[in-house]
Amino acid sequence: MSLVVVKLGGAVAADAGALVRDLAGRHAVCVVHGAGPQITAELERAGIESRFVGGRRVTGLEALGIVRASLAAVNDAVCAAIGPTAVPLFGDEIGLPATRVPELGHVGDPQPSQPPSVLLALASGLVPVIAPLAVGPLNVNADEAAAALAVGLRAERLLFVTDVPGLLLGGAVASTIAADEAEELLEAGALAGGIVPKLRAAIGATRGGVASEIGATAVVA
Repeated sequence: MSLVVVKLGGAVAADAGALVRDLAGRHAVCVVHGAGPQITAELERAGIESRFVGGRRVTGLEALGIVRASLAAVNDAVCAAIGPTAVPLFGDEIGLPATRVPELGHVGDPQPSQPPSVLLALASGLVPVIAPLAVGPLNVNADEAAAALAVGLRAERLLFVTDVPGLLLGGAVASTIAADEAEELLEAGALAGGIVPKLRAAIGATRGGVASEIGATAVVA
């Protein structure tokens, strides 16, 4: 059975149960979720400023605990929405590898991997639901974590499910974009915000052999 990795944005994570269940009826499915809005809200409540570099959150030691707690809450909500086939997993506990990025604090660049607990869940017909922390622990951008897992697990597709319809170019959603063109846009600074890490992740996954879609936009080799 082909494998689909689904990355759920924090804003839509708890509402995506039906989508995941539908996919799971036809494919093996692995879910990676974010918690961006929840983390930002909790940091603000704690009086900690949210700073981003290239779409990635600068994460100090104090913030790391808030990141974990927010991811845990979203993980619970996603698993509840999917139902009894969901298996909650934390990346740092299952051995997700990442290279630390010191200028961002406790943040890592995830590396492709095949965590045994994920393989076991998939082989058992279950849906692993992964919170994006890496060994360290390190905070990992959920888009990048999903792409690294998709490549490591040799997935057929990587779907970014978010609260935006896709990549907006010239005021319209692009149905497709070539990885080279997408990279040129990023290097030129033509894009900003959350689409940046999504597009970087999709480019990496596409070049790693995984068909990638951001909403209605397919990123092709």
